[in-house]
Amino acid sequence: MRAVASVLVAAVLWGTVGPAQLWAGTGAHPVSLGAARMLLGGTVLAVLMVRPAGLRTLRLPGAPRWVAVSVLVTAAFQVCFLQAVERSGAALATAVAFGTVPVVSGVCGRLLSGERPSRRWAWGTVCAVAGIGLLLLPGGGGRADVLGVVYGMVAGASFGVYIAATKQLGAHGVDLNAAAPVSVLCAGILVSPYLLLAPEGLFTARGFALVGWLGLGTTALGYLLFTRGVGGLSAATVGTLSLTEPLVATVLGVALLGERPGPPAAAGAALLLGGLVAVSVPGRLRRPTETPRPEPVRN
Repeated sequence: MRAVASVLVAAVLWGTVGPAQLWAGTGAHPVSLGAARMLLGGTVLAVLMVRPAGLRTLRLPGAPRWVAVSVLVTAAFQVCFLQAVERSGAALATAVAFGTVPVVSGVCGRLLSGERPSRRWAWGTVCAVAGIGLLLLPGGGGRADVLGVVYGMVAGASFGVYIAATKQLGAHGVDLNAAAPVSVLCAGILVSPYLLLAPEGLFTARGFALVGWLGLGTTALGYLLFTRGVGGLSAATVGTLSLTEPLVATVLGVALLGERPGPPAAAGAALLLGGLVAVSVPGRLRRPTETPRPEPVRN
């Protein structure tokens, strides 16, 4: 139950990212906001989690290229997701991003590890494609626009690739408690020049409060809780608990921000979440219809 509670609270924290960005109304550029969040959260995570022995594992054969991939896709996720929220709202952006994740992670698993996609993954992919198609229809209602949906898709694809890169790092013997903070911090450094190009809205009381919540609450604390609980749970259970994230974003978007997606957009978001449920919720256990009889021992 402690493991379940840790992952569940982490998902709730992550679900507040989009609503907090819009509710604060700082006017900060999404790229600058993402850079500030990654620098703060990555620094705190590095101080709390990284050890010299873990850093040495990042130089193991085959590991550096996957570290580089994780840095690039971490930066892409932060930048694209926050821009998707700004254009399409918290509820729709989160639905698009996390409805895309299982599709991309399944493709990466097939290409990199030879994992055979399941029938449920195929249904989830069909739902995701259909849902995104509905969101791209002209006059879909709400705040969704084509570029906002594309940003959400790129964010989801980036997170899917990050999952695959994390698996590859683990397979190469890398200490993931060192790899993840390093990825977040280096991604922040990579995007940090934008802080000089568009600093507006960050250096205000609301800006400091927003960066503090996104960096400390949703990144540092969220990741610490997630890593504390994920080791004691199955992948299916973690996937099911992660459904809390788009649910929280949707509830907060409707209740606090007054988001009201039109019928096509709402149907598209429902299809995306339905596909995510199809992939994540554990299937029923099959009971054997007949107990096999032991064969007689032959001398």
